[in-house]
Amino acid sequence: MAEVKHIKVTIDNITVEVPQGTTILQAARMIGGDVVPPAMCYYSKLEGSGGKCRTCLVEVAKGSEADPRPMPKLVASCRTGVMDGMEVRNITSDRVKDARNGVVEFLLLNHPLDCPICDQAGECHLQDLGYEHGKEATRYEFKRRTFEKHDLGPYIQLHMTRCILCYRCVYTADQLTEKRVHGVLSRGDHAEIATYIEKSLDNNFIGNVIDVCPVGALTDKTFRFKNRVWFTKPVLAHRECKSCCGKVTLWQRGDQVLRVTARKDQWGEVEEWICNECRFDKKSTSDWTIEGPAQVSRHSVISQGHYEKLVQPKETFTAVHDGRQPQLLMDIHSVSEVNDKTAKTKS
Repeated sequence: MAEVKHIKVTIDNITVEVPQGTTILQAARMIGGDVVPPAMCYYSKLEGSGGKCRTCLVEVAKGSEADPRPMPKLVASCRTGVMDGMEVRNITSDRVKDARNGVVEFLLLNHPLDCPICDQAGECHLQDLGYEHGKEATRYEFKRRTFEKHDLGPYIQLHMTRCILCYRCVYTADQLTEKRVHGVLSRGDHAEIATYIEKSLDNNFIGNVIDVCPVGALTDKTFRFKNRVWFTKPVLAHRECKSCCGKVTLWQRGDQVLRVTARKDQWGEVEEWICNECRFDKKSTSDWTIEGPAQVSRHSVISQGHYEKLVQPKETFTAVHDGRQPQLLMDIHSVSEVNDKTAKTKS
């Protein structure tokens, strides 16, 4: 077997060595921290995903050692492969920040302001993106886009007005199930996720579309309006299952299991797919072997300081800023003699 060639790429002044064929987004995830661009449509476990939402745009300041010319336009990091000697700017680029703010404004253009009643609130990627790059008020003065409701069966609730057309659920149904019955209908501003003639999504693995959805467009009917996610406790558990791995996260309130989801990594992506039986039918602690509390990022509203082994994000400030340490905006001790005069007066 031929040896895989490794190349060097620099992202926000941090250099990393990656295998040839790696995308800029994958290279950034190897570095970690704030260097990683956000991704609303890319999903590493779904073939063909990426290139839809444009939130992962980055600036390529140097193409490669062979051709050091910068790329004239911002590129989607999830679709652009790295070259040897490439230099990329993400959080250090004003062009990227301005473009990302614009993309977020477009994503929120028709998005309803129903976070207080949305079951995805607290673990919504669009909420995080809006908090970091959103504006205080909208400039949109026209009527928001609305859609008719579609019944997708007994387990999955579709709120098309919240959808950002990331296509993740379509790829999931294509690649995990025997037959996909939903997809994107119509074009342009009328495009929507739906079934052509009211069909139920009833495949044994179709529940995974809930986990891959980055917003509250596809939610669990068995959990609908039962509780807020930050009031529940995520617990790792497993069981012997003939259809899937049986490794899940139980979301408990006291001894009651309110919902079951697949385990997710630090990027919010499913580690292993689970079947509908594990997700919807096993809602008792006696059905599972409890492993312990799940690890939760300290940046998540779910953490609340009462879970063990919180995942600490990698600190990249010093590396991004050429070795400089973070400083206070103003150190009054260096510009004022107030403390010295006070000390002399007391003495």
